Amino acid sequence: MNGLPRGYWCECWTQLSRDQQPALHASFDAYSAAQADRWIAIALRTISPALDTSASAQAWEWLYEGRIDTRRALLRAEPCSVTVDQTDTRITWTVRPVLFLPLAHRQGSELPACAYDFKPHTTD
Repeated sequence: MNGLPRGYWCECWTQLSRDQQPALHASFDAYSAAQADRWIAIALRTISPALDTSASAQAWEWLYEGRIDTRRALLRAEPCSVTVDQTDTRITWTVRPVLFLPLAHRQGSELPACAYDFKPHTTD
């Protein structure tokens, strides 16, 4: 396994009611702990004005107090999650350390159209 790039697999899960299963809303491949926690921070800052007072407080508590603990845990290769609850809706961001495996050689193969929708991310 030497030589495989290390990184973090990030997901955002939403659960619209307590009796509904969580659904994957978004995912992101981060190549550093900073990039992974920044992905969550940007999402929380973006949605916080639309949240109720309690949920907004949860978001800002993580941004001010919990973010550093998340970064430290990621640097120790520990998985992390951040959850915000608003009424019956729960949004959870998860981050876990991974090894990124290279794709099989694909030259000369016809790729599906969706393959061109995804852009590689650069490292920090």
